[in-house]
Amino acid sequence: MTAELNAVVFRPKKIRRVAWACAIGLVAVFTVVGLLLGNTPTGVIFRTSDQVAMIVLGVLLAGGVLLLTRPRVTADASGVDVRNVVTSHHFDWNDVLSISFPDGAAWARLELPEDEYISVMAVQAVDREYAVKSVRALRELHKAAQN
Repeated sequence: MTAELNAVVFRPKKIRRVAWACAIGLVAVFTVVGLLLGNTPTGVIFRTSDQVAMIVLGVLLAGGVLLLTRPRVTADASGVDVRNVVTSHHFDWNDVLSISFPDGAAWARLELPEDEYISVMAVQAVDREYAVKSVRALRELHKAAQN
């Protein structure tokens, strides 16, 4: 990629597929269990509200799993925006010392002054070649901004 790019956006690949599959599975399982609650021979009486609550619980759990699809990094000539599962940060390139991917790390990180860093969960080791391309593109934008 060249430094003349206006903006780049990276999102994790594998975790998004896995999270969606798990979310769909959770909703399906909790729906089936919720629908079957009324037909139990144990003598326990499950009402319609119990069945609905079970389905809603599955939807809520699926929503929690889908939070893993939220990470995204957007970078352009002026800076970088990092959105992780819960937090979001914006950094000007002047505030970023480097982009690293330490050995054994699950995701890349932005090295900041005073030995601080911010994880970039959108660039994950499990995405292999995509992660390499993402880090290279971010480094190229960072290098271009420093000149």
